[in-house]
Amino acid sequence: MKNLIIYCSRRGQNYVNGSIKSLSRGNAELITEFIKDAVGADVFKVDTVKPYSDDYMVCTEEAKAELKAKARPELKEYLGSVDGYDNIFVVAPNWWGVYPMAIYTQLERLDFSGKTVHYVVTHEGSGLGDVPKTMKNSCKGAKIGASLAVYGGSAPGSRSEVENWAKKAVK
Repeated sequence: MKNLIIYCSRRGQNYVNGSIKSLSRGNAELITEFIKDAVGADVFKVDTVKPYSDDYMVCTEEAKAELKAKARPELKEYLGSVDGYDNIFVVAPNWWGVYPMAIYTQLERLDFSGKTVHYVVTHEGSGLGDVPKTMKNSCKGAKIGASLAVYGGSAPGSRSEVENWAKKAVK
């Protein structure tokens, strides 16, 4: 089985356990590392041409505006195909109930026929939100597999939980 992780993560100011803290690595980036270590995977980072603000509060307003506009932000690089992969993991934070719009920019360009898509959401209390619904609509042809919600403040200590989940997901 060949695995791929598509992820989006935010370093710097983040909301963690009720306050804004600066993170040297984003929570979704940590989770991506844990999955890669558990099952072996290639990794593709979703990164926008226009960066989000470093200020957490401004970033949340940018994310809200993108969601409201159903925007599909331009990416620095696009993954052209998922051919050759059996399992695709999507890992990103929950912003206003869904993944950042940039994740959908990437997912909607791909044909997932014959692939299984597993997904992880990092959050500070909203769990999976509407991500299950959006994944079905964004991953054309995919079999939607396992999902996992990881509380952001607990992400650094979630290695064993995430690794066990990923190993079960690909069996």
